[in-house]
Amino acid sequence: MKNLQSLVRPNIWALEPYSCARDEFKGMEAHVFLDANESPYNEPLNRYPDPLQEKVKKILAPVKHVRPSQIFLGNGSDEAIDLIYRIFCNPKQDNVVAIAPTYGMYKVCADVNDVEYRSVSLSEDWQLNPKALLAATDSNTKVIWICSPNNPTGNDFPREVLHEVLMSFEGIVVIDEAYSDFSTQQPFRTVLDNYPNLIVLNTFSKAWASAAIRLGMAFASEEIIALFNKVKYPYNVNLLAQEKACALLADRPTLDGWLVQVNREREHVLPALAELPIVQEVFPTDANFVLVRVTDANRVYQYLIGKGIVVRNRHRVQLCNDCLRITIGTRQENNELLGALRFFK
Repeated sequence: MKNLQSLVRPNIWALEPYSCARDEFKGMEAHVFLDANESPYNEPLNRYPDPLQEKVKKILAPVKHVRPSQIFLGNGSDEAIDLIYRIFCNPKQDNVVAIAPTYGMYKVCADVNDVEYRSVSLSEDWQLNPKALLAATDSNTKVIWICSPNNPTGNDFPREVLHEVLMSFEGIVVIDEAYSDFSTQQPFRTVLDNYPNLIVLNTFSKAWASAAIRLGMAFASEEIIALFNKVKYPYNVNLLAQEKACALLADRPTLDGWLVQVNREREHVLPALAELPIVQEVFPTDANFVLVRVTDANRVYQYLIGKGIVVRNRHRVQLCNDCLRITIGTRQENNELLGALRFFK
């Protein structure tokens, strides 16, 4: 890896972050708060939340096998994605490299931040070619984006392939592990100390069934996390989201049960889909969704909408002609989907 300072935008490295009122008395006891122009009424909603979410991180760290200082929490993973551009990429000068197809927000954030986005196609069987990915980089490439398990294809990339990219690229490598809890492959967040250029993304939205609280996670070295905290808005995660996260993490049996049930339903849905006459191929998946190639994705999608069933039409996505992405639901939801597809003509 290059020296971290050489990868960071000079204005960001020199930035003096906003010092919020709660930062200034950190570590001291207080019971009268007259520092932040808050209302004295309507506790606890009248007080600004912990800007660094320390209680959540303390509970979360042993669950994710990282140190609290290696955790950034944001308003969804999309905040972390945007911050990576703002920290490392100079507009109109730097570029990033990503696989295709993959999660669309990497490119959206590149466009918002006026950063060149270079995509490298996966193979026909959704595999990543590390040499092709690295060949697309140059001296102005700051970040490589890899989603594993990948969205929308659903498959993990072999660890040795990801290791090759991490060891060969001198910039930042982001591995988005939003769906890793549904996979049997060891997540890279557990070996952060081996890769100083690695940022791992994760989320409360998928395995932990909490998309509504908008809580995303980024794991990286303490030095990189310090940069996230330097650039983020002061109170980026609200009190209600922090409290809900702590309550969720306190009920691990329920969280683990949801994960088991989704994986069990996945084993029920995949072979049932493969038996349908309109299904041409069911692609292997390590996520809580499956990509399916059908005879006519546009017609099948509209048919399902007419039945009140919403899936994702990926027909226009690179390499995904006539593909639908189907999330694994409850047994009742899955059976309703399968039943509707059996009557499609």
